[in-house]
Amino acid sequence: MLKLKIYTDHINQKKRTKALIAKEKGLEGLANLILEQITNTPIYEIAEEYLSDEKDVFSIEEAIQGAKDIIAENISDNANFRRLIREVTFKFGELDIKAKDSDKTSEYEMYYDYNEKLSKIAIHRILAINRGEKEKFLKVSVKAPVDDIIEYLNRHILIDHSKNNKNKQLNPEYNEFTKDLIEEAILDSYKRLISSSIEREIRTYLKEKAEDKSIIVFSKNLEQLLMQGPIQNKVVLGWDPAFRTGCKLAVIDEFGKVLDTEIIYPTEPQNKIEESKFIVLKLIQDYGVNIITLGNGTASRESEQIISDVIKGSDVQYVIVSESGASVYSASQIATDEFPDFSVGERSAISIAKCLQDPLAELVKIDPKSIGVGQYQHDMDQRKLDESLRNIVEKVVNNVGVDLNTSSVSLLSYISGISSAAAKNIVKYREENGIFKSRKSLLNVSKLGPKAFKQCAGFLKVYGSNNLFDITTVHPESYKATEKLIESLGYELDEFKATNQDLKKIHFDKLNSLKNDDFQRLSKDLDIGEITLKDIVDELKKPGRDPRDEMPQPILKNDTLEIESLENGMILEGTVRNVVDFGAFMDIGVHQDGLVHISQLVENQFVKHPLDIVSVGDIVEVKVIDIDTEKRRVQLSMII
Repeated sequence: MLKLKIYTDHINQKKRTKALIAKEKGLEGLANLILEQITNTPIYEIAEEYLSDEKDVFSIEEAIQGAKDIIAENISDNANFRRLIREVTFKFGELDIKAKDSDKTSEYEMYYDYNEKLSKIAIHRILAINRGEKEKFLKVSVKAPVDDIIEYLNRHILIDHSKNNKNKQLNPEYNEFTKDLIEEAILDSYKRLISSSIEREIRTYLKEKAEDKSIIVFSKNLEQLLMQGPIQNKVVLGWDPAFRTGCKLAVIDEFGKVLDTEIIYPTEPQNKIEESKFIVLKLIQDYGVNIITLGNGTASRESEQIISDVIKGSDVQYVIVSESGASVYSASQIATDEFPDFSVGERSAISIAKCLQDPLAELVKIDPKSIGVGQYQHDMDQRKLDESLRNIVEKVVNNVGVDLNTSSVSLLSYISGISSAAAKNIVKYREENGIFKSRKSLLNVSKLGPKAFKQCAGFLKVYGSNNLFDITTVHPESYKATEKLIESLGYELDEFKATNQDLKKIHFDKLNSLKNDDFQRLSKDLDIGEITLKDIVDELKKPGRDPRDEMPQPILKNDTLEIESLENGMILEGTVRNVVDFGAFMDIGVHQDGLVHISQLVENQFVKHPLDIVSVGDIVEVKVIDIDTEKRRVQLSMII
């Protein structure tokens, strides 16, 4: 059964409805008499009795109309009638869309003359149609099966007085004096009181359903994006492209420290191509740049050609990344506090570079809605969206863990138990006292007491600590139990605690050979939960592991690829940039992301949602199946 939000405007007694006015005029008795449908006297004769100058009922027509208004409202207030009308409308009705001005061009042209069953309409279309209506390009209405609804109401309200029950449906007998009046009231009730509110209820239901589904997709995409593997130990040059204001460059070392910044003007109107190439080449040579990250915004195509020319024949590679988040971050207070001596453009280039080195650490500084992996996010319930996305960020940050000695305030504030004030104090303590040598040092931080320490310690890793457990997710409360576990298995404790120990020399055969019975026994012996024990064993096998290491790395390029050079049937490697209800957008290195429609994700298999097949960050092989160079669109297929 369809469950929709029920509006109660129609029974709001504060509003002076036609029925309320009629009741004030004393016409409720006449309405009840009509509804009884047993009178043998013409209604206009009975209505004469209700004429009253005092109550402003001056004619028979006014009296009868007032009675019909009361009947219409009674029908509208019937919950059973409304429930069935709602369900019938949703099951058999259609969403009807027309253009407000068919001569106007817009992104909603496919909906200028469009209709689809309410029960079948795709989620992403609902949000697109709603936006088109909000922007005044579309007129949207619900087309209900009116004849069926009126027939149903007539059948349930009109009383059949025929004595031959077998022929009731074929030859019903209705009261000749009330039948027409009741049918008129039924039609008025539906058209004036019921249909508009049912339409609002259904459209609200569709909107909320679309929002909830889109938030789920958005959250999943965000999670996959945040879990992208970092590229470590590389010097990166971030490139924020632009025309008039020039391209901003920033070089950062393998630890994220800014080494240098430059502005070049290789594009219109300056066209200082050779000068720009010289500056880029010098930056590469001076700082040993390994990778160039290019934002995908304005002037990125022209910038890519410059990069390709400069790095030709060298080991330097480049990758095109989304710069939507970087542009938002660069103008934020966080960026101003972090890089007060750099311009907005330089901060954007820095962010573009750092996003490659550690996507999670950089993306947590940005409003998740600005990262570019959702759809119609500004049309959703912002409170629900913000709550869902924040939960995802917290989940990922706590799953990955953070380096206590390098993490920013933004990253630390997502850790369980660490408030924004505590995060700032951690960074301040680090600046004043040097790096943390152990997790226990956290207890010296202002506004981070034992309770907060208990919540956060397992998610904070201290690389360089003299206790190997400090770079695992093993909580300090479990350190003693972990030591007993190591000794009970015949290992030397120093093997796991020596600062400079080559962990690869440890043979994990004893840890790997543990069975369920062993875990049950050890759990009792060590007085620790079985689930916690299994987590500890997993950590000991891979101390300091980063779950993102198992995620695919971005595709790095050495040469440019233009849409004009694509051909149907060409096989390419693509990175999933965004997943939506109708397919997945792939970065194939031609500036415009290609679309793999849901029907092209897998062969001979029904796909309920693209997320069942691909996720943001996946690297897959795709085939070019259609190219529109004029609209800069590429259709792809994963069916090869």
